[in-house]
Amino acid sequence: MDELASSIIDGDPIALSRGITMIESKNKQNSIKADHLVSKCLPYCVDSFRIGITGVPGVGKSTFIEAFGNLLTKREHKVAVLAVDPSSSLSKGSILGDKTRMEQLVKNENAFIRPTASGSSLGGVAQKTRESIILCEAAGFDTVIVETVGVGQSETSVHGMTDLFLLLKLAGAGDELQGMKRGIIEMADMIAINKADGENKRNAEKAKAEFNKALHLYPKKESGVDPKVMLCSSLNGTGLDGIISNLENYHKTTKANGYFELKRKQQNKHWFMRTIESKLKSDFFASEKVKKEFDDHLIRINKGEMTPFQAAENLLG
Repeated sequence: MDELASSIIDGDPIALSRGITMIESKNKQNSIKADHLVSKCLPYCVDSFRIGITGVPGVGKSTFIEAFGNLLTKREHKVAVLAVDPSSSLSKGSILGDKTRMEQLVKNENAFIRPTASGSSLGGVAQKTRESIILCEAAGFDTVIVETVGVGQSETSVHGMTDLFLLLKLAGAGDELQGMKRGIIEMADMIAINKADGENKRNAEKAKAEFNKALHLYPKKESGVDPKVMLCSSLNGTGLDGIISNLENYHKTTKANGYFELKRKQQNKHWFMRTIESKLKSDFFASEKVKKEFDDHLIRINKGEMTPFQAAENLLG
């Protein structure tokens, strides 16, 4: 693990991939090794900017990230993309096709793309994504993008592990009305309306006006930066320079007013709490008592002899 850590710190992408594989392993021995690896890498993490990107399926997240990532590398940034692919609830499998969809960015020597299956992780953010971020930062990536599966109330877990939350929207898909709803919108630090080109440009401009009206209904952001609504086209690259400028302004402003450091502390607390929850759940189901009595309790629930709440109390007791 010491040797692997040294290779990661030296910026070896193969070592970084091996390290993330170790982190994602459910094998207990690998988990112990992964903990040692993360501890070794932690002191070498660069001061990165963590960006969460989400949006409904079909909004063009992969195309946007590829164009956005290539533009960032031209500005001498090193970009790591942690793309979370949905897992089938039936087969438990995942396509992991983000590298195929980002065929230009994957060839970029200043970019690293790692697709990961979401598994059963709440919100579509892979359970070990937070540790993977640490390895990417230790490898020298100053911009870490976390792409999530889609949009939903549980999807907001990505908000707890990034510095800025970018929401991609579509015009003419009924999304304008979503601006009136609480939830995912109020967590967005920036909204980008994608595919604002050709005949769809007028609809995109109309959607932008609607979102701007809706954002006035929300309370002021703790960051001190009002969310911007931007138009862009990942296909022809328009609007991406403006998005990067606004991201840089957000980064600079929050660093100056102290919010950036506060948000990092909130991220640490979020990761701490989630790890405790995960560990408690894992230890619970590993218990010999639970293994012996779980099926019996389930049978009694189905027979109407006890409620699920009573069964849970018995096992937890």
